[in-house]
Amino acid sequence: MSSRVPEERRRRRPTRSGVLLSEDLIVETALRLIGEHGPEALSVRRLGAALGCDPTALYRYFHDTDDLVLAIADRIIGDAMAGFVPGDDWVASLREMARRVRAGYVAHPRAAAMAAHRVTRRRSEIRAVDTGIGLLLSAGFEPAAAARLYLAFIDTVLSHAATEAAFQALPRQQREADQRAWLGVYQNLDPGTYPALTAVRHELPGLADGSFEEAVELMLEALAARAPAGRESTEGSSPG
Repeated sequence: MSSRVPEERRRRRPTRSGVLLSEDLIVETALRLIGEHGPEALSVRRLGAALGCDPTALYRYFHDTDDLVLAIADRIIGDAMAGFVPGDDWVASLREMARRVRAGYVAHPRAAAMAAHRVTRRRSEIRAVDTGIGLLLSAGFEPAAAARLYLAFIDTVLSHAATEAAFQALPRQQREADQRAWLGVYQNLDPGTYPALTAVRHELPGLADGSFEEAVELMLEALAARAPAGRESTEGSSPG
C-alpha cells in the first residue's frame, strides 16, 4: 500500500486564518520550525498552531509525522537539484551534483539530521537517483556497476554533507570551541607521545574546514580510473 495520502484528500484548503493549506506550505512551515527550534518542533500541534489550522487537518496531506519527514527530505533534495542540467562531462556533472547536495543539507542543518539517511520514494529523490545513475551509464559502466557505484558515490556525499550539517547545527559556542581545538590543544601536544601529530601540527588548523571536497575528489578519481576505455572524463584521469 502506498504511504502517500490520496490526491482527493490533498486538495488545497483554507485554514481558519484564511491561509490556503497545501502540502508545499506544510513542508515549508515544518522546515522553518525545525530550523528555529530543532527536530523536536515537528509535531502536528505546533504545525497546526503555526499554520492557524486544526492539527487534524494535516492528516489530509500526510499520514503521520514520518510521512512529513520524508516530504521534508525530498524538498531539500529538490531545492538542491533545482536547475541542475548535467553537462557532457560526467565527472564534472557528478562533482556539481555532490556540491549541490552538500549545499542543500548545510542550508537546513537541523533538518538534515532527520533527512540525510531516509529514502523518500518521492519525485525529487527519484529524479536525482536517475540523474546520477544516468551519468555513470553515460560513462560506459554496465547497469549493475552503475547502480552499485552510484550508491557508493552518493553515500560518500551524504555522509560528509550530513556530518557538516550536524556541525553547523551545534550551538555557536560549541562550534567555536571545536574549531579552536586545532589551534590550541593540537598545537601543544608532547612530541614524544604524539610524533605524527607534531610533524603535521602546522597543517592541523585546516582540518576545521572539513574533508568534503577531498573525499569527493578521491571518489571521482576512483570512478574515472574505473571507467571503461574510451569513456574517460574530458578532465582526464585526474578530475581534481
